[in-house]
Amino acid sequence: MKILIQRVKKASVTIEGKLISKIGDGLLIFLGISQSDTINQVEYLAKKCINLRIFEDENGKMNMSVRDIGGEILVVSQFTLYADCSKGNRPSFTNSAEPEIAEKLYVEFADELNKNGIKPKLGIFGALMEVELVNFGPATFILER
Repeated sequence: MKILIQRVKKASVTIEGKLISKIGDGLLIFLGISQSDTINQVEYLAKKCINLRIFEDENGKMNMSVRDIGGEILVVSQFTLYADCSKGNRPSFTNSAEPEIAEKLYVEFADELNKNGIKPKLGIFGALMEVELVNFGPATFILER
């Protein structure tokens, strides 16, 4: 499982001109799921995202988590995180999980965030989405397990 985290001031997902989800201060999480991923990665990475201390404290040090600041989380599925661009000019997506498996783990990831105290907003799995964000920092982090 591969996660790209953007620390944001705000983020939103729109599909065909319709606003689907939006958040204020918090995390925009792009979630990539590979063929070999299981629920074990979901549980670990959800907790890691919630507890990752990437927000500044009163001394300007990255010492606070999204939970500590009362922030929000927006989760967007992104199979392209597993793109293999090593050969030719067209990415291969053979490492990405099949949609049925990926969607199940995407939902499980959202459920795990909720179990750990933050109810996430979501994109729509498999949809062509417009994602807007204001990255605060900029601060971008990659988690993989």
